[in-house]
Amino acid sequence: MSNRHLSRTIAVQTLYQWDFNGKSDDINEVLRTNKESFAPEFDDQGFIEHLTKGVLEHVADIDAQIIKFAPEWPLDQITIVDRNVLRLGIFELRYDDKIPAKVAINEAIELAKAFGGESSGKFVNGVLGAVYKDMGEKSIDKLAAEKAAKKEAEVVVDNKVE
Repeated sequence: MSNRHLSRTIAVQTLYQWDFNGKSDDINEVLRTNKESFAPEFDDQGFIEHLTKGVLEHVADIDAQIIKFAPEWPLDQITIVDRNVLRLGIFELRYDDKIPAKVAINEAIELAKAFGGESSGKFVNGVLGAVYKDMGEKSIDKLAAEKAAKKEAEVVVDNKVE
């Protein structure tokens, strides 16, 4: 198991416990306990903290993305494992520029297969694929808008020169 995969596994376990206990647990305490229990000598250089705290920082937006891209599944009816794997995957896709999108999606699918139910991998793949596609379309729209704005600025400059 790679170091990053182990970090993601501990992050999902931590998010699962936090969610299972009604989001009332101190995430730092849960994380410390999980690291001591599952990887006491593991030095992840803060990656697990980055993941768990990043998810919590953006959880409202991340949950809105889950609701948008899994409309047939109310958030509270998605299994706790799948919900938190999705949260982690969406965090890495949308908020962590250092993680390639394909890595984020593949890691989430592997976590879903390892800890979720029989169809968890397919479910996570479908939702994250839709999120990724939406991000791509928005990126294309944003790029086109930036090009148009740049062209408009060039026209204004050219008009001033004449």
